[in-house]
This record gives sequence, structure tokens and C-alpha cells, in this order.
Amino acid sequence: MENFRRTYLRLCKEGGVEPQESVLAQLQEARGATAGSRLDLSGQSLSVDTCAVLGRVFDKDTLFTELMLSDCMLTEEGAKLLLNGLCGNSTVKVLDLKGNNLRSTGAEALGKLLGRNKTLRRLVLEWNALGMWDEAFSVFCEGLASNASLTQLDLRNNQINHQGASDLCLALKRNSTLQELDVRWNNIGLLGGRSFLEALQQNRTLTHLQMAGNNIPSDTLKALEQGMDHNSDRQSTLRESRSRTQVLSKEIQNLKEEKGRQFLSLMETIDKQRDEMGRSSRTTSIHVGQLQEALNERKSVVNSLTAKLQMTEAALALSEQKKHNLGELLTRVKAEQDELKERQNRERKKEQEDSVLREGKLLREINNMSETNIQLKNKVEEMERRCKSQQEQIFELKQELTNSTAELKLRIAQTEGRPFESSPGGE
Repeated sequence: MENFRRTYLRLCKEGGVEPQESVLAQLQEARGATAGSRLDLSGQSLSVDTCAVLGRVFDKDTLFTELMLSDCMLTEEGAKLLLNGLCGNSTVKVLDLKGNNLRSTGAEALGKLLGRNKTLRRLVLEWNALGMWDEAFSVFCEGLASNASLTQLDLRNNQINHQGASDLCLALKRNSTLQELDVRWNNIGLLGGRSFLEALQQNRTLTHLQMAGNNIPSDTLKALEQGMDHNSDRQSTLRESRSRTQVLSKEIQNLKEEKGRQFLSLMETIDKQRDEMGRSSRTTSIHVGQLQEALNERKSVVNSLTAKLQMTEAALALSEQKKHNLGELLTRVKAEQDELKERQNRERKKEQEDSVLREGKLLREINNMSETNIQLKNKVEEMERRCKSQQEQIFELKQELTNSTAELKLRIAQTEGRPFESSPGGE
């Protein structure tokens, strides 16, 4: 830590730059802290001259592994000088440039950094404006594509549009180390979401992708999540396969060492027996024959062990082939399962659509029947009214008929009564 401070002061003096007090204070504080591998300059307003000196210091520094430069109000020129210095750094693994309003020049400098630096693992670029200039952001993406060390990248709130997303996806197709990418709260949209879906068909290492706040449809987000799940499963399977391979390799190595020790022990025994045979060369021929038989027996044991070793190696090769075949079978099974799920989803969607159509048809028929029923009820009521009216007319006609009949009878009676009364008067 003290060497870093002295180097900073020396380069300031050589360049005629006044050392920035806030930087010296942070260096003093970092020297007194227990975690000496982290330098936090967040919130410090770093001038262009200070950035130039720090860039030269970081070019040769081997102390710090984490560099925090968030909200430092970096100018484009200052950021370029600082990032150019970090290109040759071989120890910094975490770089935080949050909230520095980096734009075209900053994006190009970051692309250069990613293309040259071989140790950076995590890069935080939240709250900048890298996506405002398509050409500069394309340079940044080109650096990301050629990078072979970065595993975490934070690009939240960087005004990335669908064109920037397309360039970023082209980089993801070529990058084979990035595992976590955060592009929340940009302007990626539907076209950008589709570009990410296309990129995930080739990228096999990205396992965490956050895309909230980009106006991407939910079905596209769900498809991206499924792609992340596939990559996570693939990475888990790969790690498990590597672990098993290491275990098998260790077992094979132990077996070879054990067989080697047995072989050496047997050879030492044979050598000892040969020495004994040399010292006892004057013994009887029967003794010599017995020793020869023992030697032959030991040789047969050696041959047997050699044959067992060859069989073990053949079994190992067979197990490797079986593992490869099982891996291919697993891949085919997963593909078939995905296809079956997609087919089932389509069938279920079609059934739902048919059900909706049948329900609508039934509802229309019920409505028609209801209207018909209402019309029939109205007709019945009309008929009842007409029937009642006719009954009233019939009643009135009957009453009139009765009255007319009574009157007629009365008149007939009167007519018949008059002659009867006049007849006596004639006598």
C-alpha cells in the first residue's frame, strides 16, 4: 500500500500534477484497513490529471484486486486515460464505474480494456450512457466478444436500444466466459429480446440474465428464462461430468501406482531369487528345477497382472464411451421433452380456443332461444287478450240475443193477445 502511495506521489511530481488530497486520504484509509486489496475512491471527483497518473500507477500495480470508482464524475478524457492504464493491469478483478455518465469515448475505452485485460472478472457500468452512440457501443461489444476472463457484467440504465442489444448479442455468441449479465432499465424492446433469444441458441455459458424494465413481452421473457435454465442445467451437468472424470482419473492413477508397486515388488522378489540361484549354483539339479518352476510361476503372475491392467484400461475406455453415449442420449431426451412440452402447450392452447368458440356459440344459441321464448310469450299474451276480447263480445251478443228474444216473445204475446180481446166486443 505504501509503495502504491509513493508511486502515485512520484508520478504526480514527475508530471507536474498536484496530488489530489481526497485520493491521498483514501489511500491512507485503505492502508489502515484490514482488507488492503481493495481501493475505494467512490464519490471522489477525480480530475483528468489525477486519472492520468492513476492510470500509469495501475498499469504496473500488483496490489489491488478491487477498484471502486462509482460516482467519481469522470470526464470522457479522464475515463479514457484511467482505462488505458488498466489494460495492462494483471491483478484487478473487480471494477466499479457506476454513475460516471460514460458515453462514446468511454465505451470505446472500455472495449479496448476488455479486449486486452486478461484478469478482470466483474465489471459494473450501471447509470452510464454507453448505448447512446451505436458505433462506440459496437466497439465495446467487440471487446466483450474477444474477452476470455469476464464473468459478471452490469449494464443497467445505459440507454441501450434494440440496435445496441443486437450488437451485444453478437458479442454473446462469441463470448464463452460471461455467466451473469444485467441489462435492466434500458430500451431493448421486442426486437432486442428476440436478439437475446437468438444469442442464447449459441451461448452455453450465460446462466443469469436480468432484463426487467425493457418493454419486452412476457412470453419473450419466459423464453429467456427457459434458456437460462437450460444453460444452468448444462453447466451443472458439465461440472458433474468433470467431477466424475477427475474421480475416475484419480482412481485409475491410484490403480496404476498400486500395480506398479506390485510389479516392482515382484521384480525385486525375482531379482532376489536370481541372486539366490547364483549363490546356490552348486546345488543339486532338483533344487535348480524347483527354482525354475518358482520363477515361471512368478512370470505367470506378472503376465496375469499385466493382462488385468490391460483389461482395466479397456474397461475405462468403455466407461468413457458409455459416458459419452449417455450424454448424447440425455441431450436427445431433453430435446424431445422440450418438443413434447411445446406440442402440449400448442394443443392446450388450441383446446382453450375451441372451448371459447363453443362457449360463445352456446351463448349465442341461448340468447336466440331466449329471444324466441320472449316472442312466443308475447304472442300467447296477445292471443289471450284477443280470446278474452272475443269472449266479452260473445257474452254481449248473447245478452243482446236474450234481450232480443224476450222482446220478440213479448211482441208475439202482445200480437196474439189483441185479437182475443177484440173478439168479445164483436159479439
